Amino acid sequence: MNKLLTAFLFFSLVSCNQSDINFTDSHSIVGEWRGVLQSPGGELPFGIEITNENGSYTTKILNGPERVDTSSTTFENNHLQINMSWFDAVIEAKMIDGGKKLSGKWKKTASGKDKSSSLPFTASRQYEYRFNQELNQAKATPINGSWKVIFADEDSETKAVAEFSQQGQIVNGTFLTATGDYRYLAGVANNGKLVLSAFDGAHAFLFSAEVNEDTISNGHFWSRDSYHATWVAQKSVDVSGYLQNSWEMNKATGMVAFTFEDIEGKSVSLTDERFKNKPVLINLFGTWCPNCNDEAPVLAKLYQQYNPKGLEIVGLAFEFTEDVQRDKKQLAIFKKRHGINYPLLLAGGNDKSSATKVLGFLDKIKSYPTTLFLDRNHDVVKINTGFSGPGTGKHFTRLVNELEDEVKKLLN
Repeated sequence: MNKLLTAFLFFSLVSCNQSDINFTDSHSIVGEWRGVLQSPGGELPFGIEITNENGSYTTKILNGPERVDTSSTTFENNHLQINMSWFDAVIEAKMIDGGKKLSGKWKKTASGKDKSSSLPFTASRQYEYRFNQELNQAKATPINGSWKVIFADEDSETKAVAEFSQQGQIVNGTFLTATGDYRYLAGVANNGKLVLSAFDGAHAFLFSAEVNEDTISNGHFWSRDSYHATWVAQKSVDVSGYLQNSWEMNKATGMVAFTFEDIEGKSVSLTDERFKNKPVLINLFGTWCPNCNDEAPVLAKLYQQYNPKGLEIVGLAFEFTEDVQRDKKQLAIFKKRHGINYPLLLAGGNDKSSATKVLGFLDKIKSYPTTLFLDRNHDVVKINTGFSGPGTGKHFTRLVNELEDEVKKLLN
C-alpha cells in the first residue's frame, strides 16, 4: 500500500507540475500577435512583436518593413500595457480566452485641452496575415507604381502621390504630400479592391478603395477615431511637378526674433550670445507629430556633426495642450529619445493660425515640421516645409542630402 501510495503521489505531483508549466506557457505574452484597432472604417490591423529578456518586456509594432519602437511594456496578472510615451499614447489590454486573445483599448492625447483619441483594441496570437483578404485564393489586383491622388474632406482637397510596390496580393507603400507622408502602409490588393493600414502609436490610418486598371475610385481614408476623407487616383508614369516643392511653400515676412522658455524654464532668445554671428536652423515642430519625429534624428545628427564648425539649431515646440508641465515633460521625452543636444523651447499651441501670429516672421505655418535656415546675420535664406520620412525611400534620402547641403552653404 505504501509503495502504491508513494507512486500515486509521485505521478500526481508530476502531473500537477506539468499542468503548471502548460498553464504558464499558454499565458505567456511573448511572441507575435495580430493587433486590430476598431476604426470607424472597419478593422485596422498591424503586427505586434513582444520579447522578454532578463524579465524585461520589449514591444515593436510592425507595418510592412517597419518596426516601430515603443517606450516600455508591462505584463502583470494577465494585464498588458504598451506605452508610447513620446506620443503620450498607450495600449491597455487584458488577456482572455485562455491566453489566446487580448482585449482592451488604445488611447492618445489629441488636439485640445483634456481631449483624447481612443479606439477598441483586440489581438490574437500569430501574425500570419494582416488583412483577412490575404487568406483567400483570389487573383491579385495590379497596383504597383505611382499614382496621382486627390484627397477630399469637408474643408478642402489635397494632392498626393501614391507609390506602391507589390508581391502577389501583398502591397507596401505610402502617400506623399507636399509637406510629408502617410507612414509605412501595408495591405493587400485583390478582387479589384485595395486595403492598407498603418499604426505607429500616434497615427492610426486605414485606407480602402476600388481598383480598375489605371483608375482608383471610391477611396476612403480613416484616421484615428474621427477623421474621414475620400480619395481617387490615376496611375501615372510621370508625377514630377504634381506636388508643390517643399522649399518654395513659405516665405519670411519680417525680422526673425523669439523668446521662449526651455524645458528647465530658462528664457532663450535669438539675441543670446550662443547664436551671435552663427548660422541657425529654427525648427518648428510638435512632439505629437510623426514627421517631426522622423526629422528630429536627422537634425540631431547635423548638430552633432556641424555644431563644432559653428552651426546652431533651436527647436520651437507647438504642443496640443495648455498644460505647460505636461508639454515640457513631452519635450524632455522627445529630446532624450532622439539624442538632441540643442535647445527645445515651448512656443505655444499647435493651432497653425495662432502659431503664425505668435512667431510673426512667417507668412503662414502650413505644416509641422517647418525648418528655417538663417545665415550669420540671422536673415532667412531658405525654408523647408514638412518632412518626408523613411517610409518614402528615395525621397527621404534626397531630402536629408538637401538639408545637409544647405547647412554646408551656411557655414561657408
